[in-house]
Amino acid sequence: GREGGYVIQINTKIANKEMDGMSSKPVIYQFKVALSNVRPPVWRRVEVPGGITLYRLAATLITVMGWHGGHLHQFRISGKYYGIPDEDGIAETIDEREMLLRDIIDQGIKRFIFEYDFGDGWEHVVQFEGAVEPEPGAKYPRCVKGARHCPPEDCGGPWGYADFLKAIRDPKHPEHESMLEWIGGDFDPDEFDLEELSDLAGGAKYMEKEWNDHFE
Repeated sequence: GREGGYVIQINTKIANKEMDGMSSKPVIYQFKVALSNVRPPVWRRVEVPGGITLYRLAATLITVMGWHGGHLHQFRISGKYYGIPDEDGIAETIDEREMLLRDIIDQGIKRFIFEYDFGDGWEHVVQFEGAVEPEPGAKYPRCVKGARHCPPEDCGGPWGYADFLKAIRDPKHPEHESMLEWIGGDFDPDEFDLEELSDLAGGAKYMEKEWNDHFE
């Protein structure tokens, strides 16, 4: 079909799997997502349909946290890895595009890890908080709460982020000026605007389209 003037190629197998999960009254799952090794915590509470794939969940998590999505990612769930398998097939990665979220939750799994940017090593703890009643007229996935700004991309992971914050907060720090220039002049780690995530569903779909174009 066409959306926004662009031709979007749909993987019919995955589309059908997702539609199957949405054919009756959708099951909505609530999760709390928090960055590991960052204090004070950076976190979001999201509600997502159980019928989506882990691929769509990855796009949702990256969007809701505030990442740009240009780095690799994967899920670690009960000792298994889910992501986009490499072409050589060396790593034992299960294709996240073929796995529905509800099939993970139906196994009784309550907590798993989502990794983003293997170089910086960002780990997100994804905690299942239960199923919630769908709200009439609501657009899912959606963010219902959260705290603090996402760290900048490519800042060196949790410890690089801590150093970055020290530098921008202390005018006498030797890297104060260079770090402010690098970040564009201003950065508020405590900022979080729920309104900016009002179209989380649209943002996640856009992220997924970008990935589809890349992997084709």
